[in-house]
Amino acid sequence: MIKRALLAAVLMLAPISVVSAQQTSDTRALAALSEKELMKLPAKTVFSAQAKPTQSLKPRAIGFYSRGCMSGGKALPVDGEAWQVIRLSRNRYWGQPQLVALVEKLAREAKEQDGWNGLLVGDLSQPRGGPMPSGHASHQVGLDADIWLTQMPKRRLDGKERENVKPTIVVKDRKSIDPDVWTTAHARLIKRAASYPEVARIFVHPPIKAELCKWAKGQGNWLAKIRPYYGHNYHFHIRLRCPADDPNCKNQPEARPKDGTGCGEELAYWLGNAPWKRIEKPPPSKKPAKPVKPPPPLTVAGLPAECRAVVTAE
Repeated sequence: MIKRALLAAVLMLAPISVVSAQQTSDTRALAALSEKELMKLPAKTVFSAQAKPTQSLKPRAIGFYSRGCMSGGKALPVDGEAWQVIRLSRNRYWGQPQLVALVEKLAREAKEQDGWNGLLVGDLSQPRGGPMPSGHASHQVGLDADIWLTQMPKRRLDGKERENVKPTIVVKDRKSIDPDVWTTAHARLIKRAASYPEVARIFVHPPIKAELCKWAKGQGNWLAKIRPYYGHNYHFHIRLRCPADDPNCKNQPEARPKDGTGCGEELAYWLGNAPWKRIEKPPPSKKPAKPVKPPPPLTVAGLPAECRAVVTAE
């Protein structure tokens, strides 16, 4: 009876706010469950309920960017000399120490050398990584970070402002940049991020890639890391390589476009219609479509085995 009550309580947990979280009771409840019960829990419910990182496990990225977790997560300070974290209520400003160090370095160097006043930092990962209840399929192992294409203001935003700050969209549509918004400072910022050797990829909206190719005149190895992808019209997504000493972390294949930069055939594909067909709504059919049953939620059993210890550790 006690285990069933604990199971019901865990299933009902909503994401806990950064201010009021009490993580100890959550991990003890999870640890009290049987292996079978724990494996059946929706992974996004379990991991979003953790308000703090593991204290007893060393930093490790476990699994793949879109199916994994992390131990020993480190928080990016919400205020820095050249950055501010936004959307604090999400509690997604945690990452591997390497990621936190890189965001801080990028913020400082971009301010000193690129004419960028400071970073507005969006999502990194949850305290223990894992699937999020909304917003991302990746960001699960502490090696991904979203950086807004809006400069930090010259004052500290308060909590309410950080929750409601509006993003600046730098493109007109899926094919063209907005010249009234886009600046060379944007280009210098993204180039700097792509130039760090530990960065594997940077995801941007296709017109941003096109503008970077034009600005750089198609020259520079860093351009190969800039990958066009949906939904990146107001921020860019930094992805680091797996740390060399994390054997259970799975890298994404290296970005190796045919032309060495991705400014040719690959970019032309993304500026065309083909990649968008799978996300755009088709025209209404005369015959009502049969409702598609949604897939069952990913459970803890679907994550790497090491994630079970991560979610129950103190």
